[in-house]
Amino acid sequence: MERKTSLPLPYTYGLHIMAQAKENPNVARMNRPLSHLATRVAYASRQLPRMAWYAGHLYVMRRLADLVRQQEGERALPKPRSDPRIEQRLNADMALLLKQDLANVEAGVYPLPADHDGSLLTMLDRSRLFFRDLPKVDERRKRNATHEVLNARTRGRRPEYYLQNFHFQSGGWLTEESADRYDTQVEVLFKGTANAMRRQALPPLAEAFAGLDQRRLRLIDIGCGTGRFLDAVKQVWPRLPALGLDLSEAYIRHARRHLKRWSRTNFVVANAEAIPMPGNSCDAVTSIFMLHELPPEVRCSVIGEAARVLKPGGRLVLMDSLQRGDDPDYDRMLERFPQHYHEPYYESYVSEDFPAIAHRCGLVHRRDTRAFVSKVMVFDKTAAETVVRARSAERPARGETIHKPLSR
Repeated sequence: MERKTSLPLPYTYGLHIMAQAKENPNVARMNRPLSHLATRVAYASRQLPRMAWYAGHLYVMRRLADLVRQQEGERALPKPRSDPRIEQRLNADMALLLKQDLANVEAGVYPLPADHDGSLLTMLDRSRLFFRDLPKVDERRKRNATHEVLNARTRGRRPEYYLQNFHFQSGGWLTEESADRYDTQVEVLFKGTANAMRRQALPPLAEAFAGLDQRRLRLIDIGCGTGRFLDAVKQVWPRLPALGLDLSEAYIRHARRHLKRWSRTNFVVANAEAIPMPGNSCDAVTSIFMLHELPPEVRCSVIGEAARVLKPGGRLVLMDSLQRGDDPDYDRMLERFPQHYHEPYYESYVSEDFPAIAHRCGLVHRRDTRAFVSKVMVFDKTAAETVVRARSAERPARGETIHKPLSR
């Protein structure tokens, strides 16, 4: 049974009902069931068609792959039948994610989400980019062509671990088309739930920011990519100064366009191993779906940098894939994932001890929270003097680009 007394008024009714409730408390009690129904209908009307759109892409992609195999006359070994028990678990966990997402809305953690996928024409154009790249992805997978973006023009301008065709996609992280295609690829992989997973990193921030003036806080999102998580952040805290950091000029340009509706949002092309911010200057650092694409030593360096720039009492929120042992039912799926996508550092990620790394950097591990096939890891900085001394040196001022631009 629902606990009616614990659910505050949703955003859709806002100040009008609150003003009435001050004069007549019965108004709040009468409107609450209707407002919950309105919120749930609005949530379903936004999320379910979106999920159907991306799940449809996944279905078509698989059918096209079958047709290509037939045309090429391949008689490969029969594909292993998927475990129906795992399929049921995936569907159940996806439903739990949506239930939690809605519960956060009803509890006032964040407003009814706007995914800002763009107009229908924009979505169709990104679908075109997605499907047009599939044959090239398949060809790279067959040839194991993983380093096409590492060449004389790019070598030395980015770390070599970064100059790969992750996921076998065209352009790696370096091109405009890659940036325009990326969110469709991720949403197709997760059947339209990637943004919902990202939003599960918002409650730990809400805890850290509770009772504080958002205008006086500062957040850095490292590996911000196309800016989807920062968009979710700004929907909750529109006056929060936020900095998005990424190594890709193309993805930063995309993020700037995507977040142009928001103020107090800046972006910098820089390496998270050398965050261009002074020590003890930020209230929160976030990283979403990035850690599994870093070599182990770089992961440690990035977490050390996050600890350096955090103020004492500041919060680090990391979101990424589940790890081995988080759910034994999913362990085989985690093992298969890097076999189908070029993810050279995923195997080390799934066995990484993040609480131990954080402890060495002066961070306290608070908790992990499941979100479908991902998890949110929450850490707090205790005292400035406990941070690793090797990372205590000041870095360049905010906004300074660390890497040379890549000519297009």
